[in-house]
Amino acid sequence: MTVDRSRGYRVFQGVNAVILASVVIVTLYPFINIIARSLSDENFIRSGQVNLIPRGFTLKTYEYVVSDLTFWTNYRNTVVYTVVATLISMLLTTCYAYVLSKKHLKGRKALVGIAVFTMFFSGGIIPNYVLITGIGLKDSIWAVVLPNAISVFNLLIMKTFFEGLPVELEEAAAIDGMSTYGILLRIVLPLSKAVIATMVLFYAVAFWNSWFTAFLYMSQSDLFPVTVYLRNLIAGATTATSVGADANDLTVAANIKSVTMVLTILPIVGIYPFVQRYFVSGVMLGAVKG
Repeated sequence: MTVDRSRGYRVFQGVNAVILASVVIVTLYPFINIIARSLSDENFIRSGQVNLIPRGFTLKTYEYVVSDLTFWTNYRNTVVYTVVATLISMLLTTCYAYVLSKKHLKGRKALVGIAVFTMFFSGGIIPNYVLITGIGLKDSIWAVVLPNAISVFNLLIMKTFFEGLPVELEEAAAIDGMSTYGILLRIVLPLSKAVIATMVLFYAVAFWNSWFTAFLYMSQSDLFPVTVYLRNLIAGATTATSVGADANDLTVAANIKSVTMVLTILPIVGIYPFVQRYFVSGVMLGAVKG
């Protein structure tokens, strides 16, 4: 019985390893392909000869893209929007989640219901556009930051995490004379590093990759995030001329898209390994009550 069980377990491990390896390959292929295309000559890309290895290695396209002032202006905008939006979102989400985690709070069910309602129903694009325009937020950073300040999904995860913290710690702090804000800042938040890191990652990635909100509410190109710049490239709205190429160099236009994609995703890819260890634990702690 033990031999059969161990043999079956080895078979399970082998099948599991094959499945996970296949998932990794399918996941990594698009990234490697984009990097290879960004380093390849445009003629090889057009002929479909570029897969995982660059063909006709060249850095010429990188030189064109990084010399474009519009690209760096939009890149700076993305960094500013992401940092400001993430800070505001974390502040609002943390405070709201902490309040909702208190079962003795009067009207708690109504507040939870309001939050969940907005998760399934929204006013729509036109009413939101009229609202943002009417209160004077158009063509400003607040048009990007405020409409998406709280993610209900993230809110519920943090709420569940706070509910799992020992109530005795807060009661002891209250007996010692600590205020509600003091308990939150000195007791709750230091114990919530995992879920906070996870929420920061969720919000930062969402704001970094967002383009539609800025595309909808901003009309000036110097206010666009880099994702709108990339969208315009993919849509064919930007040509090689806009990044400094002359009529003899228009052949680099096809792989400009790949170069811009690589430069756009680099910060997120670089940051993720440092917060990955908090990711799983934060989601699990916030998804299941302790």
